Amino acid sequence: MAYAITWLFFGVIWWFIAYCRGDLEHLEDSEWTPCIKNLNGFVSAFLFSIETETTIGYGHRVITDKCPEGIILLLLQAILGSMVNAFMVGCMFVKISQPNKRAETLVFSKHAVISLRDDKLCLMFRVGDLRQSHIVEASIRAKLIKSKQTQEGEFIPLNQTDINVGFETGDDRLFLVSPLIISHEINEQSPFWEVSKRQLEKDEFEIVVILEGMVEATGMTCQARSSYLVDEVLWGHRFMSVLSLEDGFYEVDYNTFHQTFEVSTPSCSAQELAENAARMDAHLYWSIPSQLDEKVEEGTEKDGMDKQRNGSVSSPDSEQVLVE
Repeated sequence: MAYAITWLFFGVIWWFIAYCRGDLEHLEDSEWTPCIKNLNGFVSAFLFSIETETTIGYGHRVITDKCPEGIILLLLQAILGSMVNAFMVGCMFVKISQPNKRAETLVFSKHAVISLRDDKLCLMFRVGDLRQSHIVEASIRAKLIKSKQTQEGEFIPLNQTDINVGFETGDDRLFLVSPLIISHEINEQSPFWEVSKRQLEKDEFEIVVILEGMVEATGMTCQARSSYLVDEVLWGHRFMSVLSLEDGFYEVDYNTFHQTFEVSTPSCSAQELAENAARMDAHLYWSIPSQLDEKVEEGTEKDGMDKQRNGSVSSPDSEQVLVE
């Protein structure tokens, strides 16, 4: 349509120039110099417009040097034709590659969850790829967007803080052959280190997750984004499994992709949980040696008393007296 409209538009202008100059009335006059030779109607003007814009080359119909308005129009159509070609090639390339459409097949779970994993509080969410073709060099990032006030009293709205999802260990590099649960361990470097379940419900923040990768077919980079508000973070929940073993192969059931279930999770913060674990370790460290020491002391006292009793009853001196 873009090509046809431009050809038709300039064809009408070429025909209008010939009509205004009177070229159509002097078709049989050999002494008349027209703007375009052998242009005898609208159809020939339309064909001349196609030849000009597509740079096919002039044969039977050609512009003359006695038509300044035709020369100006020729320059304009040549420039506009180049722009239309560049625009159409770009649109076709984008349409074929469709990186945005590819990003729509990358899905995120509707909720993020906080629960224990290996006796440590973790923030988790799930990602998956609906297509069979893989995303090459897929990587994931997460940021916490929350207002902050510094110690000097400066207020920073929408402050961005990185959430570690495995950058140091390489776990942020994904191979999305099946849905994956992305885990963030809440430790001393985590922004959720001092956040408990009660504080989480009163807090205001947004977690933005970004998944990037290259489309396997075209090599173009696509990016998919999602976010979780406070009411979308579930404390004490865990994701249901989406993998099932069928006839020696794993099958993915995306019907349970967003489903979670409640698990036993302490409501205290990760900091309080670590302090309680440290107190328990310290208590065990001091109580076990003390009990062992008491047993050793009791055993030593018993041995001493036995030796004293044995010495008074059967001492060497008493044996000598009895022999004598």
